[in-house]
Amino acid sequence: MGSFAIILLSFLSLVKWVVIIHIVMSWLINFDVINTKQNVVRAIWNTLERLVEPVYTPIRNTLPSLGGLDLAPLVVIFGVFALQTVITQNMLG
Repeated sequence: MGSFAIILLSFLSLVKWVVIIHIVMSWLINFDVINTKQNVVRAIWNTLERLVEPVYTPIRNTLPSLGGLDLAPLVVIFGVFALQTVITQNMLG
């Protein structure tokens, strides 16, 4: 069980970082710090969108509309932290 938990914790850490990078990159794009007309930026953005949208979509459908505020990434990050805590506590106990 220990090896599986370590692999799962590593995967959850990767998910957390992908979401954080997606959030930061969306801010940089919205404030025109980086431009999606550049091939590298567009490729990275499209890859991140394909990774996170299947996770965000059900959350967005569940949460009430708050105008332009998207809470789906926040819910995903809290969910990852919660799962990491549960797994860690079960490994120790």
